[in-house]
Amino acid sequence: MNSLPQILHTISYMALPLLFAMVLHEYAHGWVANRCGDPTAKLQGRLTMNPLAHIDPFGTVILPLLCLLMPGGFFLGWAKPVPIDPRLMHQPRRDMALVAAAGPAMNLALAIGSALLFALLVSIDPTIESYWSKSEKTQTPDTWHAMFLLPIAVMSVYSVLINVLLMLFNLLPLPPLDGGRILTSLLPATAAKGLMRVEPYGMLILVGLIIFDPQIHVIHTITSTLTHSLSNTILSTAVGLGAGDTP
Repeated sequence: MNSLPQILHTISYMALPLLFAMVLHEYAHGWVANRCGDPTAKLQGRLTMNPLAHIDPFGTVILPLLCLLMPGGFFLGWAKPVPIDPRLMHQPRRDMALVAAAGPAMNLALAIGSALLFALLVSIDPTIESYWSKSEKTQTPDTWHAMFLLPIAVMSVYSVLINVLLMLFNLLPLPPLDGGRILTSLLPATAAKGLMRVEPYGMLILVGLIIFDPQIHVIHTITSTLTHSLSNTILSTAVGLGAGDTP
């Protein structure tokens, strides 16, 4: 188990990026649904960026804290899903795919935006990059300028990691995750109906994947290998673009 000071230190940097990632993910679903003719989220006051409207006590608060307490465990969380009514959409099958894709797309946009913010901070203070890369010669910046920028840089890196993780996790082709809803909308009607029958058991299947992950390595591949690989690619590309702009 991680020490309490370490947990509190991690929470201080992760809380805000995690909250933004979850809230904007759900907001994107509601916004696209509204554009496609379904005003349900708007009418129920869920088409808002107010975090209080989207917080799920277990998925947004308790579960992420439990994940931090578990050594070497996965990181998982979610916000309260926005209400969607496909019957009100212009073209339900097509529009449901767009609505489902909106959440992961928002997370990708947030990851790229956070990486660009990190690159901007690195261009202002190059010592931040060596701190992020954990170089052996790294020294914690001691100027007030760097001490102010470093926490923002750390939060931006966490934001990239969190948003990439949420994007990849939600793209699993398992209803009720976004990937399952996208696949349901793209499959022929007969296959789509078969996949929809899985939805009531989707969370149980997901729990099973987590429990048996030491043997099958599905969740670990997403939460560790793919997440860190894609996050590092996005960060490195953003920093490279920033370096290219520096005279």
